[in-house]
Amino acid sequence: MKLRQDAWTEEEDLLLAETVLRHVREGSTQLNAFEEVGDKLNRTSAACGFRWNAVVRQRYEEALQMAKKYRKQRQRALGKQQAVRKRLLYHPPVPTLEEISAEPLHAEAEETNGLTLDHVISFLHTLKRTYTSQETLRIENDRLKKELNEINSRNKELEKRVNELEQNASTMQEDYETLMRIMNRARKMVLSEEEEHSPTVFKMDKNGNLEKIERIAE
Repeated sequence: MKLRQDAWTEEEDLLLAETVLRHVREGSTQLNAFEEVGDKLNRTSAACGFRWNAVVRQRYEEALQMAKKYRKQRQRALGKQQAVRKRLLYHPPVPTLEEISAEPLHAEAEETNGLTLDHVISFLHTLKRTYTSQETLRIENDRLKKELNEINSRNKELEKRVNELEQNASTMQEDYETLMRIMNRARKMVLSEEEEHSPTVFKMDKNGNLEKIERIAE
């Protein structure tokens, strides 16, 4: 008759973890592991299962994933038909009529309720933190997406503005070159006319300015 209601020890948690990981790795079920641990520790399988899910599992999550990965690889190696079946590594002893009659109907429920109240609270806090973390990540992801869209939109506007400025600069350069050609032609025409009708001559300095030079009469 399983009526233990004392707290779990580190050794019992370690036994629970090792047994569950072994069952998972070898292709058995976690329920079968809870049965084995319960018989060894004189606890119910429900109490062992709740202890595993509420407290112990989070310490061995990485090891559990590795055990599941090993099980898949092993099942692939054995073949599809054997991979479907779960192997039961432990067969709990069949209770006698005297043990069934002596065990209270609500013993399992009493043990679970009496043992795991703190564990239930801890488990709920873990769920809350997990949900809050996921919600925070979702909000942060949405914010970053919005900022990225705004940056992309701003970049497109800046690219458009840069293209407009480049076109304007090209047009201004062409206009300036055209103006300079016109001014050069005008200077040459003025110089030519002055040389023909006046003894005064002009000389263009290095800055493009006309400098008047008096001719010496011959």
